[in-house]
Amino acid sequence: MADVDTFVTTLYVAADDFCKFRPMPVRPGPPASIARSEIVTLAIFGQWEFLGSERGFYRYATRNLRGMFPNLPNRSQYNRLVRHHWETIAAFCVYLAEILGGTQSPYEVLDTYGAVTRNAKRRGEGWLVGIADIGWSTRVGWYEGLRIMTSVNPVGVITGFGVAPGSAKEQPMAETFLNLRSQAEPQVVSVGRSASGYYLADKGFEGEELHIEWGERYEAYVVTAPRRDSKNPWPKELRRRLASLRQIVETVHDKLHNMFGLSGERPHDLLGFQARLSAKMALHNFSILMNRLLGRRNLQFADLIDW
Repeated sequence: MADVDTFVTTLYVAADDFCKFRPMPVRPGPPASIARSEIVTLAIFGQWEFLGSERGFYRYATRNLRGMFPNLPNRSQYNRLVRHHWETIAAFCVYLAEILGGTQSPYEVLDTYGAVTRNAKRRGEGWLVGIADIGWSTRVGWYEGLRIMTSVNPVGVITGFGVAPGSAKEQPMAETFLNLRSQAEPQVVSVGRSASGYYLADKGFEGEELHIEWGERYEAYVVTAPRRDSKNPWPKELRRRLASLRQIVETVHDKLHNMFGLSGERPHDLLGFQARLSAKMALHNFSILMNRLLGRRNLQFADLIDW
């Protein structure tokens, strides 16, 4: 268990080291009152469910973190800076995954889940018109919102993630994700880097011809259980083994929803949602790093901080 000061200081040191090697173009106008590494630190730390909303975190920071961040700007300026640096936060998440050995795993697990903007049965236009739409998620059923794809290694490190409209199907999402990963310098930093190129997925990603095509184009080899009515069905033991290996992604999603407040997100601004989502992913990976430094289990998050 770590106290708040130790957790925040360790996070700041890691973020500062990262930002030194990732320069950004000079922005016109006066410089911000707070350094980019400080923004990254605060944005990530603020995703603990214990702190509540963005407003709740800002109140907490004003009362308890002002000594560490004396130049903390007003809340609206702080929120603008977080949104401006969302790609840095996403890149920091991927950087943490590499530190944690995410690119050295024998396989990764792919899965998707829904981020709700509002009830799918409501009439009229909701938030994120033209971006969010109606989709299906086993966790929430029919919903209007976005679909998030994550790639997780066997010990729970998030190696990459991406966002699409709620109606997006898993196969085209996977193709875009794997295509971006196959590039030497991915245009979308959040997708991260592939480890071995092997992925375990559920029936939403099935398709023998697609899998062959992905292997040839992207050197990505996706494994899904065949349909039960296929000519070569898997035995029950093999299906259970695959389900067992894929369980880690369900555990990670549970952490994101319940420990870092993803289930309470109701995004109405894409940039803000990308920033918060990237920060939640980064907080997940950093919490694993912190647990390792303290000699604890990777996903032992509940009592990581002595509030």
